[in-house]
Amino acid sequence: MALRKLVLRPGVNKEVTRYVDEEGWADCDKIRFRAGYPEKIGGWQRISSNTFLGVARALFNWVTLEGQKLLGVGTNLKMYIEKGGVYFDITPERTPSGVSLTDPFTTVSGSTTVTVTDANGGYVNGDFVTFSGASAVGGLTLNGEFQITYSTGNTYTIESSSAASSSATGGGSVTAKYQLNVGPEFAVPLVGWGAGGWSEGTWGNGAVSTDSLRLWSQSNFGEDLVFGPRGNSIYYWDATNGLTTRAVELSALSGASNTPTKQNFILVSDVSRFVFCFGANTLGTSTQDPMLIRWSDQEDVVNWTPSATNQAGDLRLSQGSEIIGALQARQEILVFTDSALYALQYVGGTIVWGSQLLSTNLSIASQNAAVFSDGVTYWMGLDSFYLYDGSVKNLPCTVKRHVFTDINHEQIEQVFAGSNEGFNEIWWFYCSDTSTTIDKYVIYNYEQNIWYFGSLARSAWLDTGIRQFPVAATYSNNLVTHEDGLDNNEGSTGSAITAFITSGEFDIDDGDKFSFIRRLLPDITFEGSTAESPAATFELLPLQSSGSGRNDPLSEGGSSSGTVTRSATVPVEKYTTQVNTRVRGRQLSIKVQSDSLGVKWQLGAPRLDIRADGRR
Repeated sequence: MALRKLVLRPGVNKEVTRYVDEEGWADCDKIRFRAGYPEKIGGWQRISSNTFLGVARALFNWVTLEGQKLLGVGTNLKMYIEKGGVYFDITPERTPSGVSLTDPFTTVSGSTTVTVTDANGGYVNGDFVTFSGASAVGGLTLNGEFQITYSTGNTYTIESSSAASSSATGGGSVTAKYQLNVGPEFAVPLVGWGAGGWSEGTWGNGAVSTDSLRLWSQSNFGEDLVFGPRGNSIYYWDATNGLTTRAVELSALSGASNTPTKQNFILVSDVSRFVFCFGANTLGTSTQDPMLIRWSDQEDVVNWTPSATNQAGDLRLSQGSEIIGALQARQEILVFTDSALYALQYVGGTIVWGSQLLSTNLSIASQNAAVFSDGVTYWMGLDSFYLYDGSVKNLPCTVKRHVFTDINHEQIEQVFAGSNEGFNEIWWFYCSDTSTTIDKYVIYNYEQNIWYFGSLARSAWLDTGIRQFPVAATYSNNLVTHEDGLDNNEGSTGSAITAFITSGEFDIDDGDKFSFIRRLLPDITFEGSTAESPAATFELLPLQSSGSGRNDPLSEGGSSSGTVTRSATVPVEKYTTQVNTRVRGRQLSIKVQSDSLGVKWQLGAPRLDIRADGRR
């Protein structure tokens, strides 16, 4: 029989069985498709040996008037600006003038734990406080920044760098400056009586609610940074004051007028330069309205009082119960509520900004689940993917079931989207069903209109633009550049990236006859590899009949009840022309994998010497 050339459909399909998807790909990790053929994705590099505190949830970059390339990094504990691999702490202070304390410290001989008395409260576990003016107590001088380890409401504990030499109370006249309260690292389900609204839980079991994780929104106003955590105030960092200065609350700036004290999302419009607050408090009150949009006067970050002589204003959306997020699209601002999509457009006059309802009966997974790329907005909903290119459309997805049956809905707020425009890709990162941290991704390639997926632990993403490579945040408190090199270089030494792709099943005469595979002629290029002898493995995975099982059922999804006649795993390197196999089965799939340093590969159209081998 003639050699069979394997030219499979690009993209991965998990909506049908592997047998039905005979001419396609069924599984993968850390691969993409280029011109219809699968290849290993690029590696990543740590930008510096420095680290930040907390889990990063927001990345935003811009350039100052002096040409400084700055990157805002919002974590659940801090707010930083990264420049040249150094993280500058600009976290605002709740008490910028300081709280005066008298002899607040109590030490215990031989212990590093210090108790601090402050009846003013307002602090929570994990908060940061900076002391100044303290005198020695118990052999310790406690000036500097500390993190609160345990709070009772009137007292809290901190950890000193050394143990106290005696038990004592003192410290003299101390000034304490408390930073912005920290936020949760991930959403915390709250179960029990009073945890949620009436009737949300079954009788006698209380209700279920969720303590939301810390999410940030950031935007630049000229060369300065406007930002805020969800549910909190707005803060402003002035670039002219230098990288070592902290941000301040917007209301503290000169000329501030009715600046919002509560918001869920911040955005500065591209051309017209209005500062927007979504889910803001109503004018003149502290009551937050989750459907209210307020904006400042044009080119004025501090004036939020509407008048006949300015363009500050507000409007309230009607469809939905809260605004989830917003983004700047082409000539309009898109606003997502929990059930609808609106467009804001500048109209001037007394109205200033008008809203248009674009679609209802849709959803968005999180504040960061939408991204604008190449003139189109893409987002992940609670059970579907969508796009907006002038009209709202469901985005057909060949891995929809794979994603939405394996997503942790209690951690849905962690979902975030990012573009990788160098490869025409939209990435969504999410927590798998059993994980409280992000460990999975799914990719839509809008040029080829295909999907693929994999496993990767990232908490935030930023595409190229100001920087040469995409930047992502890891759970090791690092920033890494993606598509940079071939390996995982986040640590001090590089490690290999395991990448694989597995085909659907194919057969002869619909499986009526056994197939006998004598030879494999690989078609694979290792161009761009840095390893001296780059290689991959080709694995031929036969079945007795469709769905009957393989030698490796856990990784390949088959049942262990079947008997596999024979399988073959063969190494292939750049000089390999053919491999003898001797594999027999009614159905067959092929898996290509690499797990070595310095390897880059793209698969072409391998050929199999395959022939009919009887019915029994």
